[in-house]
Amino acid sequence: MIVEQLYTKCLAQGAYFISSNGESAIIDPLREMKPYLDLARENKAPIKYIFLTHFHADFVSGQVDLAKETGATIVFGPNATPAYDHYSAKDGEIFTIGNLTIKTIHTPGHTMESTCYLLHTPEGKQEALFTGDTLFIGDVGRPDLAAKSDLTTQDLAGYLYDSLHTKIAPLDNDIIVYPAHGAGSACGKNMSSETSDTLGSQKETNYAFKLKREDFIKELTTGLAMPPAYFPENVAMNKRVNEDFDTIIARGTKALSVAEFEELASQEDVLVLDTRSNSAFAKASHPQALFIGLHGQFAPWVGALIPDINQKIIFLAEEGKEEEVVMRLARVGYDKSLGYLEGGIEAWQEAGKEITDIQEVTAQEFVDGLGNGSIAHPVDVRKPGEYNTSHIEGITHLSLDEAHTNVNTLDTAKTYHIHCAGGYRSLIYASIARQYGVENVVNVLGGYGAIKKTELGQLKLTQ
Repeated sequence: MIVEQLYTKCLAQGAYFISSNGESAIIDPLREMKPYLDLARENKAPIKYIFLTHFHADFVSGQVDLAKETGATIVFGPNATPAYDHYSAKDGEIFTIGNLTIKTIHTPGHTMESTCYLLHTPEGKQEALFTGDTLFIGDVGRPDLAAKSDLTTQDLAGYLYDSLHTKIAPLDNDIIVYPAHGAGSACGKNMSSETSDTLGSQKETNYAFKLKREDFIKELTTGLAMPPAYFPENVAMNKRVNEDFDTIIARGTKALSVAEFEELASQEDVLVLDTRSNSAFAKASHPQALFIGLHGQFAPWVGALIPDINQKIIFLAEEGKEEEVVMRLARVGYDKSLGYLEGGIEAWQEAGKEITDIQEVTAQEFVDGLGNGSIAHPVDVRKPGEYNTSHIEGITHLSLDEAHTNVNTLDTAKTYHIHCAGGYRSLIYASIARQYGVENVVNVLGGYGAIKKTELGQLKLTQ
C-alpha cells in the first residue's frame, strides 16, 4: 500500500496518490498530469479512479484531461452535476483499489457535494480519511462559497456541523486525516501549517469538535473575509470541459521577440506580467509590468489581483521558468498566456527600450527616516489580521488584497515607502501603484520582519 501526498505550497493544496496491487487512484488532482502519470508508471499501477472531494474554488482541477489520458473513472459524491462523464457515488459506496477499499462519506457543508473518502487496509482497518475542504488541520472549510438564495451561509454551517459530528467524529481516532489545504489557503480562516494529523488529535485540538451547534455556526459565519474574485470562476471551470492543458502550455510558452512583445504590450487588452525575483524586478522591468514573482504565493495573488480570468497575458520570466509560469497561471484558470519576452529584460534594454526600476531602502534606513521625519508617508500593505496583531504606530494601512481600490487614496505627487511582512507583497503593491500613476514608491527590504530587528529609537510598535 502506498499513500503519497503531493503538496503544492503556492496553493497550499494537497493532492493524493494511492496504490495497491497494480492499481492506483488520485484524489483532487491539479491540471498538470505528469506527476500522477509518473507515479503510476513508477509503481506499475495504472490509474483506476480519480476522486474529487468537491468542486474546488481556489484552483482548476485536472480530472478531465487525466481521465482522457488514462481511461480512469472520475468519481464525485452525491449532488455533483458536472458537464462531463463521471460516476456519481452514493453515500457509503465502496470502491476497490488493488487490495484496498475506499468508502464514500458524503459530508455536505463546505459545499453540498462535499465528500470525504475513507481508506481501509486489506484487513479492514480504517487507515486514512481524505477530507477535502470539510476538515482541515486546526480548522474546517468556510461555509459561504456555495451559499445562494435558497441556501444561506448559516444553513451550510449547520450542514457542516452535522457532517463533522455524525459522519467524521465516530470514526477511529488513529485514522490519518489528509485535507485538501493547509495554512495560506483562503478556503478556511485559521488552518495549521501541518498537512496531516490523526483524527483523535483533531478531536482534542480543533475548535470545530468542541463547540455546540449554534456556537459553531456563529464562529464559522463571523469574520469571514471576502473570497477572492476568481473563486466563482474556478468553480464554473471545474464543472465544465476546458481547453486542453497541453494546448494552453504550447500557446503560453511562445518566445516573443522584442518587436512582438512591444506590439502586444501596446494593446489595451494585454497585460504585462513580471514573474522574476524581487531583486530582478526592482532593478529593471518593463514600464507597464505588474509584478507577481514565482517564488511567492504566485497563483493566489494572480487570482486576487488580475480581475479578468480571461485576461491576455505576456510575461517576463527567469530563463527556464517559462513553462512553470504558464502552468501556474493555468492552475487558477488564467489560460490566455500569449508568450514571454525572449532574451528577457536584457534583450529589451539592448534594443534601447525604456525600463523602470523601484527604489529600495533597508529596514534600518526606513526606521531612521521615520524617526528624523525624512520619510513622511509610510504604508503597511499586509493583511488586516497581520496589521492588527502588530504594526508601527501611526502608519497607514492599505492591504494588498484591496490594492486596485485603495491605491486611489494615494497622491501621485507624494513619495510612499511601502512594507509588507518580508518584501514580496510590497513590491507587488508598488507595481500596482505605478500603473495608477503613483510613480514615487519605495520598497522596504525585508519588510516588517526586518523592521522588528532594527534599532527602533523613538519608533513604537503595537503589540
